[in-house]
Amino acid sequence: MSMRKPCLSCWIILFLTMSALATSTCLAEPVTRSSGRPELDGLKKYYSVPNFRLGGTYDVGDEATCEFGGKGGVTLESLGQSPLKLAYLAVGTPTRDKNGKIDNAVLISSYWSGDSTWSYFWWYDGQKGNDFSEGPVVGPGKMIDTNKFYVVFVDSLALWGTSKPSDGLGMKFPDYSCFDMVQANYRLLKDHLGVSKVKLATGVSMGAMQSYVLAVLHPEFVEAIMPIGGGTAMEPVMRWRSQLMTAAMKSDPVWMSTKGDYYSLPKKDHPNRGLMFGWSLMDSLLLDVDFRNSQPWEKLKSSVFYWEPKGEEGTELAKKALDYDVNDLLKLNGALRNYDIHGHLDRIKAKTLTLLITNDDSASLAKAREAEGNIPGAKLAHFASPLAHMAIFRAPHRLKADVKAFFREIGMME
Repeated sequence: MSMRKPCLSCWIILFLTMSALATSTCLAEPVTRSSGRPELDGLKKYYSVPNFRLGGTYDVGDEATCEFGGKGGVTLESLGQSPLKLAYLAVGTPTRDKNGKIDNAVLISSYWSGDSTWSYFWWYDGQKGNDFSEGPVVGPGKMIDTNKFYVVFVDSLALWGTSKPSDGLGMKFPDYSCFDMVQANYRLLKDHLGVSKVKLATGVSMGAMQSYVLAVLHPEFVEAIMPIGGGTAMEPVMRWRSQLMTAAMKSDPVWMSTKGDYYSLPKKDHPNRGLMFGWSLMDSLLLDVDFRNSQPWEKLKSSVFYWEPKGEEGTELAKKALDYDVNDLLKLNGALRNYDIHGHLDRIKAKTLTLLITNDDSASLAKAREAEGNIPGAKLAHFASPLAHMAIFRAPHRLKADVKAFFREIGMME
């Protein structure tokens, strides 16, 4: 039986089809990794929340109006995208109430530049980050005991494993707020994991902010909060830093010439220099000044921005340019710009212990004392460190006596 040779037009159609498939595959390639710590990526799980509204208004005190985001918000589906994707990492031993719901959850929200795998890296028993944190915080028999509690590390909205601008929308991704971050993960806990009660909500820096917000939005859902190194409003110095970083990223010639629509370019041609410049500005202010001045320039220059770096100059910044995306960070900075829940602190019913570093100008001790006075029964503990803001990961151990007393008070420790 003879076979007909394909005609020229058939070959052309086949070629165009394969080219289209190759192009779509290329466009689908993620701009950034799904996990901050690639070796822990296999521990991360995902959940989508259909029709979640981003960038809307929250009527604090009226939970029914913001179950799936704020009023007047925009869904990703309406912009031609998949539903809002969230990411988390869960360990430990769940217990259940009479309705079969988990009632012993501990929530650890992620910080500004990190995700659930980074939080796990710093705090979970046996991880390499334990040394920097001066010991594990989470694990069997540890301070947060996974033999007794179900611990959920969550990604924050619009970075790493969650839906984010670099997935395709770029600057068309909806503006969102810290309330959106918290409400989205509330849906993850309630609808997907079946959590009826959070025993403790904690986190460092932006994770601390989210702990406060959860207790404001859902006072009956969370029994206790332990914010570490984060305030109840975006304080002026942090806002100043955020604006400097934002301006640096937007000043990149690539970002300016493309107006933020640079995703047709390979990653190496993205506005990476603006990202490096912005990150250098942010990093310069995170450690105590005297500590910085005690370090040799040869050590510091890897985190210092140069337009035309040579040798070891800016090498740490170059790594960050590969790990992050400018539009993702621009939207994240925008989300925190108007963060302020100071007027709602009287809604917090959760027992509260705030941990701070006294010489960390990212979270003012004076403002924390003011907030403490507005949260019934709240406690505050603090210490000084040459690492300033970076000492947040060490806070549970540096203030171990205060933490253990608080954990005994809320029934997490005997």
